[in-house]
Amino acid sequence: MDGTPKQVLSLYDCVAIIVGLVIGTGIFSFPSIVAGALGDTDAILMVWLAGGVVSFIGALCYAELATAYPSAGGEYHFLTRAYGSNVGFMFAWARLTVIQSGSIALFAYIFGDYATQLVSLGPYSAGIYAALTIVVLMALNLAGVRQTKSFQGVLFVATMLGLGVLIFAGLFSAPSAAIVAPETPTPISMSSIGTAMLLVLLTFGGWNEAAYISAEVKNPHRNMARALLISIGIITALYIAVNFAYLSVLGPGGMAASKAIAADVMRAEFGDAGALIITLIILALILDNTNITLFTGARSAYALGRDFALFRSLAKWNEPRGVPTNGVLFQGIIALLIVALGAFVRQGVQTVVDYLQPVFWVFFLLTGLSLFVLRRKDSAAPRPFRVPLYPVTPALFCMTCAYMLYSSVSYVAVGALAGIGVLALGLPFLFLTRRS
Repeated sequence: MDGTPKQVLSLYDCVAIIVGLVIGTGIFSFPSIVAGALGDTDAILMVWLAGGVVSFIGALCYAELATAYPSAGGEYHFLTRAYGSNVGFMFAWARLTVIQSGSIALFAYIFGDYATQLVSLGPYSAGIYAALTIVVLMALNLAGVRQTKSFQGVLFVATMLGLGVLIFAGLFSAPSAAIVAPETPTPISMSSIGTAMLLVLLTFGGWNEAAYISAEVKNPHRNMARALLISIGIITALYIAVNFAYLSVLGPGGMAASKAIAADVMRAEFGDAGALIITLIILALILDNTNITLFTGARSAYALGRDFALFRSLAKWNEPRGVPTNGVLFQGIIALLIVALGAFVRQGVQTVVDYLQPVFWVFFLLTGLSLFVLRRKDSAAPRPFRVPLYPVTPALFCMTCAYMLYSSVSYVAVGALAGIGVLALGLPFLFLTRRS
């Protein structure tokens, strides 16, 4: 029986997957922090447009890598091919302990912020809800929960429904729509722009996951690049429309003051009933996002255990239930520890964002640079798609990644130190792995 990936995904399938991966919980939470950093309507809309432009440039780079080296290993495959197995191992470690686990904790915290709008559990309400969410989803995954196309379809419909309602509320609201807090102009600095861009690009994050399906795309030489570019265009348009809706109803000051921005928009337009409806839609969406991330993260842990003897215990697979048992437990426990860190410093979502960002941008930068390395190191490889205006285009992407990396560590928050520390813990494991 042939166990290699089959080319079964059409252009439409790819676009639906990429849009579904990207549009998630971030657009219902991060715009309030972006508004707090900038405080100006034009600046807020421009930074979301800039996020689309940066993602578009990055997608061009990934399109060349994914069409030249289609593989289910995605970025792991690119990094290992460009820099060797040591960097590949560190990326696998980072994906397991920081990127995936941090994403689970982040989604769970956003769930907690919205659930608190319905029933508050006290000063640590968001953290309690986040921890309970992770525990419940761990139990569901251990019981044998499987993702299907129909389940993904429900997620996609819920996402589009929520965004559609918000855009309608903002674009077609009465001129007298309430602004819940006055606009308080904030001096815009490079630091505030960097903070805003970190959150905007985190909200755009996920399109790079398309690299992991490159081996399953029909006619990948043509469709991979088209899928990435079409998807980024759709996502950028939706994000700008949603932020315009937020601004129309709440204004920059109201956005910055909001803890559950979508619920506040619906409350201002349609009263408590509107806030309840959108909150329930968002809660369902967040649960799906969290569950998908835990589902895939547990399998990343399984792959690490299968490929490296030192982590063999993670490769335990429960055949009757179809579950990597220890992978689920390991991924969930790390996410719970990150939630505990956020509760301890009393900053929740912001702490988890800080935890994720430096490590994320280190490997994003390395992936961008791998395009230069592989063009030189593997010049004979066929490249069905080539980045336009090479080397200017990938250089712009790499410089943006370097600036984002600088911005993510420039103020040295507790969460950032924790993420960097966990990444550094992979070095002794790398040493032991190399010796064995």
